Amino acid sequence: MGNYKEIVTKAVVGKAKKTSAGEYILKTEESPNTVLGCWVINHTFSGANNNGSVLINGSFDVNVWYSYDGDSKTAVSTERFNYTDQMNIRLKDNQTITNASEIIVRSLKQPTVSEVRIDEGIVKLNIEKELGVEIVGDTKLKVSVEDLEDDYEVINDEEDEINDEVISEIDEDYLN
Repeated sequence: MGNYKEIVTKAVVGKAKKTSAGEYILKTEESPNTVLGCWVINHTFSGANNNGSVLINGSFDVNVWYSYDGDSKTAVSTERFNYTDQMNIRLKDNQTITNASEIIVRSLKQPTVSEVRIDEGIVKLNIEKELGVEIVGDTKLKVSVEDLEDDYEVINDEEDEINDEVISEIDEDYLN
């Protein structure tokens, strides 16, 4: 049986993704007649360990362009929305999330408005997003190693002396 070594390294020990949707209410200064456009910008987020699960805190800005006053005027309203998502992630090899674990959060699908409607002068939005989380932790690899014999070439001094003699006998004017 061969020799084995264990290497401790960082690796992805768990990953998951979560799609979520929520209804948000944006209040405007005027009573809107028609929504002319809607977009989500400035999405930021971060993940942290929360007793063995990942707690994601994030925010985004929503801009709604709308008409009012009998569709004779337009305006844009902007509002920042905060959100919190919790993800339970199964880790490989019975590992647990610790404060030493690195938590990487990615937006797999940016927040987008799937539906917008005006209800009694209030703009209601359905916004969907998809987040992915990777947990990086310490893990061990077991690798087979060759015998621990010394594989360096042994050079003795006699060969060095012979090489020095050969070099000293070279005629440097040979090509002239």
